[in-house]
Amino acid sequence: MTLGIFGVLSIGLADAIFLGRLGGAPLAAIGFIFPVITAISSLSIGLAAGTNAAVSQAIGRGDGERTEHRLAVHAVGFGTAMACLVALAVWALHDPLFRLLGASDDVRTEIRGYMPLWALSFPFLVALMQTQAVFRAHGNGLVAGTVMFGSAVVNIALDPLFIFGWGPVPGMGTEGAALATLLARVLAFAAALTYAIRKDFLHWPRHPFEELGASIRQITRVGLPAAMSNAINPAGMAAVTAAVAVVGTTAVAGFGAATRVQSLALVPLMALSAGIGPVVGQNWGADRPDRAARGLALCFVFCGVYGLGIGAVLFLFAGPIGALIASDGEAAEFCAAYLRVVGWTLAGYGMLVTANAAMNARDRALWSMSLSLGRIALVYLPFAWAGVSLMGYGGIVAAAAAANLAGGAAAAWAAWRTGLLKLPERRPRAAAA
Repeated sequence: MTLGIFGVLSIGLADAIFLGRLGGAPLAAIGFIFPVITAISSLSIGLAAGTNAAVSQAIGRGDGERTEHRLAVHAVGFGTAMACLVALAVWALHDPLFRLLGASDDVRTEIRGYMPLWALSFPFLVALMQTQAVFRAHGNGLVAGTVMFGSAVVNIALDPLFIFGWGPVPGMGTEGAALATLLARVLAFAAALTYAIRKDFLHWPRHPFEELGASIRQITRVGLPAAMSNAINPAGMAAVTAAVAVVGTTAVAGFGAATRVQSLALVPLMALSAGIGPVVGQNWGADRPDRAARGLALCFVFCGVYGLGIGAVLFLFAGPIGALIASDGEAAEFCAAYLRVVGWTLAGYGMLVTANAAMNARDRALWSMSLSLGRIALVYLPFAWAGVSLMGYGGIVAAAAAANLAGGAAAAWAAWRTGLLKLPERRPRAAAA
C-alpha cells in the first residue's frame, strides 16, 4: 500500500512539476485544484472505508462467501452511482466555486480546461477504490497497491505527452494533465475489475438486488461519516488556500507545491491507515479487541519514529525540494518555508489518520469525523486567518503545525475513549493443583 499510495500522490507532484514549466498561472491553478479535488475524492475514500469495514467484519464473523460477494457487488455499484451524481455537480459548479476561493481570471481559465475531464474520470476512480477496498478487506494489499502504482506510472508517463505535445499530439497544457488522469483511471479500473472477477473477489450474485438496502445501510453507516471525515481536511485546505491568496498568487503556488511534497512525505502513514482498517475490522468481528488495540499502538509508535525522521529530511533539504517543484524563485521560497517547520509535526497528522481508520473499522465513524472537524474548524482555519492577518505567510505555517500537533493529541485521547488503546485486563493464573 505504501508503494501504491506513493504512486497516486506522485501524480499531483508530477502535475505541479510539468505545469510549473508553463508559467505561474498553470502552477497556481493546480494549487487551487489540488485541495478541491482531494476533498471531492474523499467520497471514494469514505465509501471504501465503509466497504472495508463491512466486508472485513463479515470475514471475521465467518458470515460466508455469499454475504461477502453480495456486499462487494453492492459496494461497487452504489459507489459508482454516487460518483456519477457528484461528477455532474462538479462539472456544473466548478467555475463559481473557484471564483469564490479567490482564483484570478487567468488561473480560472486554466482550471476550466482541467475540471470537466477530471469530473469524467471520477466515477472510474470511485469504482476502482471500492474494488480495492474489497481486496484489502481480504488482506490482499499487494494487488490493490500494484494497481494503484501501475495507474500512477501510466498517468505520469502520459503527462508530458499531453501537456507539452509530441509529434501529431498537440500540447494541451493543463487540460492535458486531466486527460492523462482520465485515461489512467479507465485502464486501472479495467485491470482491477478483471482481476477481481477472475479471482472471485467479485462474484455476480444470483439475485443482485437481494438485501441491497441492508448492504447500502451497512456500508454508508461507516462510509458517509468517513467520507465527511476525509473531506474535512482537504476542504479546510481549500479554505486555507483562500487565506494564502491574501498574500498573493506566488504564495498560493508555493503553498500548493509544499502541500504536495507533504502528501508524499505522509505516504507511509497513509498506507499504515489503510493497513490498520482490516486488522481492526477482522479482529473486532472475531471478538479479539486486544489484537486490534496492539495493532493501533504499534501504528502510533511508528508515526512518532517516522515523523522525526522525515521532519529532519525536510528541514535539511527544503530549499532544493522547493527549487525542483517551483520554477519561480519566490514560490520556491514559500514552499521551503512551509516544509522546514511543518515537517516536524507530521507525526501528529499520521496519528490522526490511523486512529480515524481504526475507529471507522469498528463502527465509530462519528468519532473520526469529529476529530477531523475539530482539527480544521477549531485550530487550522481560525489560526490560519488570524495568522495571515498578523504574520503574513508565517502565520499560515504556524497554523498548519499547530493543527497537526493538536490532531495527534486528540487522536490518542479518542482512541483511548473508544477502547482501541485499552488492553485487556490480565487474567489471574489458575491455582496450582
